[in-house]
Amino acid sequence: MKRWLVLSDDTIIEGKALGANKDVIAELVFSTAMTGYQESITDQSFNNQIITFTYPLIGNYGINLEDNESLTPSCNGVVVKEFAINGSNFRNKISLDEFLKQKNISGICDVDTRMLTKKIRQHGVMKAAIVCDAKNIEKVKKELKNYNIPSNSVEQVSTKNKYYIYGGKWNILLIDYGLKISITKELIKRNCNVIVAPYNISTKEILEMNVDGILLSNGPGDPIVLTEQIEVIKNIIGKVPIFGICLGHQLLALANDFKTKKMKFGHRGINHPVKDLENNRSCITSQNHGYVVDENTIDFKKATITHRSLNDNEVEGISYNNLNAFSVQFHPDSCPGTSDSFYLFDKFISMIEKGKVK
Repeated sequence: MKRWLVLSDDTIIEGKALGANKDVIAELVFSTAMTGYQESITDQSFNNQIITFTYPLIGNYGINLEDNESLTPSCNGVVVKEFAINGSNFRNKISLDEFLKQKNISGICDVDTRMLTKKIRQHGVMKAAIVCDAKNIEKVKKELKNYNIPSNSVEQVSTKNKYYIYGGKWNILLIDYGLKISITKELIKRNCNVIVAPYNISTKEILEMNVDGILLSNGPGDPIVLTEQIEVIKNIIGKVPIFGICLGHQLLALANDFKTKKMKFGHRGINHPVKDLENNRSCITSQNHGYVVDENTIDFKKATITHRSLNDNEVEGISYNNLNAFSVQFHPDSCPGTSDSFYLFDKFISMIEKGKVK
């Protein structure tokens, strides 16, 4: 069956059907990951986005039961060059096509994804639609002109109720803005009990919990719209050790009166080199973000830049002076990705143990 990818600049690309049979409109982005498509598709940071995979073959090892980063993925669509009908791996349970159908995610294959990626790099992320019936193309082109990315992405993906994961000694509050399951796994490995709370938890609730540390999770969307959450972070910073990841990194910066900005096409993939300026070491990181902290707005009396991107020199990590708080723009849980950044979880635990900034 044919399908069409329609872009907001009126480009129409014909391909073949993949996944659920439904029309979708969302923001079109690309990921440079060569593996880990299951983790990427189930990463809630892709909420309200259509993912273009630059690697030409996707689905070759199928889908397993262990590697989901969320139970109900919320990306809007998937674009691939070629998908493997039959996955070959000892953990494989179902094909990528079956998985997308189960999760009601639309897709399109037989698309020149490298051409598409070049277009996004040149013009920036853009609105796009996957269309299942040629009769709807003209209608969708009009809808694209008026489409606005929803501002409540975090509300859509955050847990509605608190839940508890037993792990041992330290009590960690993990505020869920769209968390990846792998973050909880890294905390449990480090002897932590994890209390997962909704994104709209109040200052009063947090302080009454008397936890040993707070982790601000990754998540989708523009951080500036989360005004209440920024205010909550302002109220708790300095009272308990805080570690921010991705969206949590941006919210922590906004709570310190720095600013964020939207990137032209963002960082998405598992092969982004980052320099740790504190340890004078470089690591390959997993990233998924379209916004970044604006370096020109950082008050260096309050904070220190700890990490930089080796691709474009953007800020990738910040430590807050005398506040027991630090954050990184990338995903140190690295699912998918390398194990280069696991040490940041150890740094967080060390901060809790010492009760002061290292």
